[in-house]
Amino acid sequence: MNRKELERYSRQIILDEFGLEGQQKLKAAKVLFIGAGGLGCPAMQYLVAAGIGEIGIVDFDHVSLSNLHRQILFTSDDINKLKAEVAAEKLKVLNPHTSFKVYTFKVIEENIADIIGGYDLVVDGSDNFKTRYLINDACVALGKTWVFGSLFKYEGQLSVFNYQQGPTYRDLYPELPEEGAMPNCSEIGVIGVLPGIIGNLMANEVIKIVSGKGEVLTGKLLVYNAMVTQFDVFSFGKKLLKNINLPSKKNQIVEIDKKEIEKSNHPYYLIDVREEWEFEDFNKGGINIPLSHIPEKLDSLSGINNIVCCCSYGGKSRIAAKLIKDKFPEKIVYNIKDGIEEN
Repeated sequence: MNRKELERYSRQIILDEFGLEGQQKLKAAKVLFIGAGGLGCPAMQYLVAAGIGEIGIVDFDHVSLSNLHRQILFTSDDINKLKAEVAAEKLKVLNPHTSFKVYTFKVIEENIADIIGGYDLVVDGSDNFKTRYLINDACVALGKTWVFGSLFKYEGQLSVFNYQQGPTYRDLYPELPEEGAMPNCSEIGVIGVLPGIIGNLMANEVIKIVSGKGEVLTGKLLVYNAMVTQFDVFSFGKKLLKNINLPSKKNQIVEIDKKEIEKSNHPYYLIDVREEWEFEDFNKGGINIPLSHIPEKLDSLSGINNIVCCCSYGGKSRIAAKLIKDKFPEKIVYNIKDGIEEN
């Protein structure tokens, strides 16, 4: 590490628990970003500034005007240019000591192993479930850790998967949702500052993983609500692969459509896990237990059967259903997969 690098990173190097050793580990690291959008932009900026030695950027998309309110690495002059190429050019200016590899095509089953094989860890900035499951399965097969982030309107999620053979994405979400079950940002919207918050938290996890300092967010899902400035952390464990896709309802959460539950003649216990203000504005009945309160309310559900969890679009309620199922494996727990919002 030369004199200019030592000066550039001096404020990190003087940290007692980080030091020159931690900085050298960052310089030796190779990190792959899949997606150079809302999450990838801030995470890449801070990791390049922090001194990561090599960054790979996978993104086949072009910059559009609608990106600019949240993907602040780009400007109006970059519209219609390839995101991966523009990102690499600008990040080289930010830190000339970082090297870059650009992949301007889509990751698919046939190429993902070849791409991620040359990197120490993966940062997922994608915006669809199919890509996340593809990343997960490839990282598990190759023994790679990956940092996960996702966005939904005013809410963000963050976790680290397959860290030291720890829990994976499939331990949290065992099965790929049906296509169209969960809308993405282009369909439902996202507040502009949210990707910056979650993206920076993702960068922080990368630094901890690479440097070996701090507590990594493995086996935990962090959920941030920008509307109430609230962070919640939910724990989840590693499941045996043989338990995935078992047909028995006793071993899995049952995903149902809202029309199925509306037509049902069987008694059920509906739990709406949205925030109180959302419940007051619109609901389908039942009781309101916000997702952040579910862990403390679990014991009160011990004598209740046929529990149905719901939220706006099915994501938060799926987490709640899993928390209940983990606590009471013998119960049949349902999740309204597409939520209760009207189309």
